[in-house]
Amino acid sequence: MLHIKVGGVPEHFNLPWHLCIEKKLFEKEGIHVEWIDFPGGTGAMCQALRKAEIDMAIILSEGIVYDILQGNNSHLLSWYVSSPLVWGIHTASTHSSNDINDFEGKRYAISRFGSGSHLMAYVDALNRNWKINEDQWVVVNHLDGALDSLTHHDSELFLWEKFTTKPYVDAGTLKRIGECPTPWPCFAIAARDEQINDHKASLQSIIQIVQKEAKLLKQDAHAVANIARRYKLLEADVTKWFADVAWAQDMKVDTETLEFIQHTLLKIGKIDQIQDGDTFICN
Repeated sequence: MLHIKVGGVPEHFNLPWHLCIEKKLFEKEGIHVEWIDFPGGTGAMCQALRKAEIDMAIILSEGIVYDILQGNNSHLLSWYVSSPLVWGIHTASTHSSNDINDFEGKRYAISRFGSGSHLMAYVDALNRNWKINEDQWVVVNHLDGALDSLTHHDSELFLWEKFTTKPYVDAGTLKRIGECPTPWPCFAIAARDEQINDHKASLQSIIQIVQKEAKLLKQDAHAVANIARRYKLLEADVTKWFADVAWAQDMKVDTETLEFIQHTLLKIGKIDQIQDGDTFICN
């Protein structure tokens, strides 16, 4: 039986993968999928792909595009979530200001360089005509690290998916002072080139199984209640998220979106030139 290690964040977006594993849907196709949680997010998964610690990753689109340009020997097999991700912009609840305009020049907690929390901070700053200096970054590794950094005033700003952080906002640990939606499909599925070369058909089969399960989940009348219980979220919040989330239902990765992501990375000074789609897409 083929053994494939898949990495992803421990968040509600990835429920279709867990349902497939629990129902043993992959094993019916002769594939054992081992799921590995990455609380550190996209930056940690990029490192794991490079080190061959995982074979596939459900990963932020801008993060994997950037890391492939930095030499990650992986390619995109599919979009995973075709709808945007809404990033909450957070600070400590004890901070004196609720006005995001007071935070220009302040320090950002980021999980890692090249992560979504890093790149989307640049995107948000671009939207606000802010300039970010290198001494504004504080690497915290994961969400727990960010909570510690913000509450101890080692940093002032932190971008993370808003429903994942909302329990901390509700509890009074954080306050959300803004939002920044991604202007592209938020999650992609990437795999190491070695696995694509050796097992492309099996990897595609895995994705088709997950896409079918995601479609069933969207049709499930009990999905909101189950997601809320499983991920310790409020049903009202899950209802809002679930209404907007769209899991991809095909394996097309369009070059227009890849160009748009690259143009944004170019604007924020993270890359020097635009590459064609073959750099990123598994053909």
